[in-house]
Amino acid sequence: MPDYGHDLLFGTVLVPSAGHADDTVTLARLADSSGLDLVSVPDHPYRPELLDAWMALAVIAASTTRVRVFPNVANLPLRPPALLARTAAGLDLLSGGRVELGLGAGAYWDAISADGGPRRDPGAAVRATREAIEIVRALWRGGPPVRVGGAHYRLDGAAPGPAPAHPIGIWVGAIGPRMLELVGAAADGWLPSVPHVPPGRLEAGHRRVDEAAIAAGRRPAAVRRLYNLSPGPGGFPRGAPDAWPEQLAALALEHGTSAFLLPARQPALIRTFAAEVAPATRELVAAARGRAADPDGPPSDPGGVADGAAASAGPVVAGSRTATLAPRAHRTGSGERLSVRPTPDPGVRRSTERLWDESTRPAGPTADPERRHPRHEQEPARNLVAAHDQLRADLDRLGGLVREVLADTLDPGEARSEIQKLSLRQNIWTLGAHCASYCRVTALHHTREDQDLFPFLRRSDPRLGAVLDRLAEEHHAIQGVIERIDRELVALARGGTCGEGLRAAVDLLTDTLLSHLSYEERELIEPMARFGTGW
Repeated sequence: MPDYGHDLLFGTVLVPSAGHADDTVTLARLADSSGLDLVSVPDHPYRPELLDAWMALAVIAASTTRVRVFPNVANLPLRPPALLARTAAGLDLLSGGRVELGLGAGAYWDAISADGGPRRDPGAAVRATREAIEIVRALWRGGPPVRVGGAHYRLDGAAPGPAPAHPIGIWVGAIGPRMLELVGAAADGWLPSVPHVPPGRLEAGHRRVDEAAIAAGRRPAAVRRLYNLSPGPGGFPRGAPDAWPEQLAALALEHGTSAFLLPARQPALIRTFAAEVAPATRELVAAARGRAADPDGPPSDPGGVADGAAASAGPVVAGSRTATLAPRAHRTGSGERLSVRPTPDPGVRRSTERLWDESTRPAGPTADPERRHPRHEQEPARNLVAAHDQLRADLDRLGGLVREVLADTLDPGEARSEIQKLSLRQNIWTLGAHCASYCRVTALHHTREDQDLFPFLRRSDPRLGAVLDRLAEEHHAIQGVIERIDRELVALARGGTCGEGLRAAVDLLTDTLLSHLSYEERELIEPMARFGTGW
């Protein structure tokens, strides 16, 4: 598929939790100040534990100065198109032209029906979305009263307006072939998500969009290609954030994807995405586009991505351009300075309870700042961070399950069943099993899971002993909090508690786990690069 030449956009998907309403605005401000281009929120009007999407977007727009905001994606069955058109245009005027319209045909039909919305089969959903796009555009255009005689939406002389401050893009979340044809014929953007449309399926989707656009007399480049990311094992992009630029650049060059939305609840990840991933991706794409525009220029490094971060995470995207990506600027000779960085502690504490005194944590020996490591030496540390990112994602999932339980939208028994599936619940905080779990999560060294990392590091540098002892103590303390959450769920299911104990236990786990993971990365990244794992 072609590179459509669009400017690259980077943004985030924030979940507007009613239980932690301020967090969404705080993260949106961070995205704005960090230089991201887009902030979006999901729209599930039938979920009471979430704030109304448009209410959240209005506050975000009022609290920021430059980011564009949009629903990811607006739930059409519960939001009539005339109301959508006027809401989006009004917020666009109030924000100085910083609103886009993500639009979805609907999915969770039981919940939509329970809230009084229609239940549509796939064909009806496509037809309703087509009518809605026609209505929205007609109301934004102005002119005479609008009359639309659709099967699902009818306007009989509706007054148009208000006109938005800028041409709002209509970005449709679509999966099926008929919806993709509608995107090509009538929308301004296609917004798939990694879990529903993984990278290997993008080419077929883009081709259908392009063919529909041409059939409708439009240029395929008139449709921007966006992507809701889902990092972590089994998702995309793969590996640690420093491996993402090559993967995202490959999507831009191979498939024309030009906007990347990252779901994030940790400030550190938003900062990294804005300050490191976005600039590096833009640099790679600009260099490749420059070479394409100047075929007589110097040849690209044939090694390209092959010795880069993306190679360690597996194949990026099949295609001929992958190998033309320029190597990252920091690569030098046989080694480079350690580029793996610990994830900072967010520094925010939800609980008044403390499991330990952080000021008493021992530190390991000071690392040599001039030491260089070949990329293969840095892989164990990079895998450690990737495994920790999975635990952080599990923590987010656990928090969401508990909020659903407290909102009485999920049975405590079902929540317990889901929590049992999470990596952080699989007895990983026991010394030795914890270390082996790193391998299970990252699918590396799985044949040597019976080997312990900590004893190896202790033998390699006895000065790490105090740090390793402290980490082991914290592992056991955190396991106790996880078991406490399970007990609170049981008590809630039996009607013996109002849920405050469960909320307090989750807050304590959030504080302790994020603090611990940051400490462990800070102390072990350099020794793991220096000594390896012993496997």
